[in-house]
Amino acid sequence: METAKIITELCSMAGPSGFEDSVALRAKEMLEEYMDEVSIDVMGNVIGVKKCGKENAPKLMFDAHIDEIGFIVTGIEEGFLKIATIGGVDPRMMPACEIMLMTEPPIYGIVGTMPPHVLTPKEQEEAVKIEDMYVDIGLSQEEAEKAVPLGTPGVYKTGAVEFGENLICGKTLDDRACFACLVRAAELLKDAELNVDLYIMGSTQEEVGLRGATTGAFSVYPDYAIAVDVCHAKTPDCKTWHTMDIGGGAAIAIGPNMNRAFVKKITGVADEKGLKYQMEVAPGGQSGTNTTVIQTTREGVCTALLSLPLKYMHTPVEVISLEDAEATAQILAEVAKSM
Repeated sequence: METAKIITELCSMAGPSGFEDSVALRAKEMLEEYMDEVSIDVMGNVIGVKKCGKENAPKLMFDAHIDEIGFIVTGIEEGFLKIATIGGVDPRMMPACEIMLMTEPPIYGIVGTMPPHVLTPKEQEEAVKIEDMYVDIGLSQEEAEKAVPLGTPGVYKTGAVEFGENLICGKTLDDRACFACLVRAAELLKDAELNVDLYIMGSTQEEVGLRGATTGAFSVYPDYAIAVDVCHAKTPDCKTWHTMDIGGGAAIAIGPNMNRAFVKKITGVADEKGLKYQMEVAPGGQSGTNTTVIQTTREGVCTALLSLPLKYMHTPVEVISLEDAEATAQILAEVAKSM
């Protein structure tokens, strides 16, 4: 299955943190073609393993999270829904935004917004707070209460589409585009003879505290792990010192959260194979990704981070390059072969 098709399919699905069930089931199906065993644990993590058949083989784990930011219904007033956020939703994205509520069947909603004609100049300059927003689903109070139980989750009503020059735009590329890279790497390794047992994990609840990776890494307890997530890509209005070039290849991170020797091995493999990459400096004690918790699992894990440069993070119109996705998958596969 083409990487672009995997991305567009996964990004069309709804699965905010804590509600990833349908995404996990589809991710499991995608991995089953390439792995010896695939299971879903109590946290909803999808974990596949490809055994090398060698005694006491070390474990190499690739991880990407499959959850997304979203919303949850907290109340109903005059037929309009009140919502809270799941994960890092930017309130500036919300006015006049289309969302999809995860009822059965799904219900379409729009975030109401006041037209500029009735706002003061000061109000026009200020972002509306989430707690002051209302979601219009076109129903009366009685109908809304029947149709939408409190606690119903929702997501942006967009999928992902190919556009421009080998790009994809849409919601949830953070981080399902990276999980697609793991599936592509598994495909590249389908007939390879490895010296490691390869584990691939689609982890849950990253956006609300790296929770799935915390328990999943404890369960697998790999000797080596590479988390794959997104980083910020350059745009004309960005601070260029901490952004990567979209189309510049996979971003390989270096910093306290990554094992220096393992990073050197990964860059060496990429250089040897002529694979495109760029270096990303992650100076803090925490990278903001699953490497934070994987690295400190049990007695410690030799951990690295590969990232896809992404524009407009945590919006309904995130953008990644398919060339960067392929470079990331190729690097993962070649590292697995080289262990």
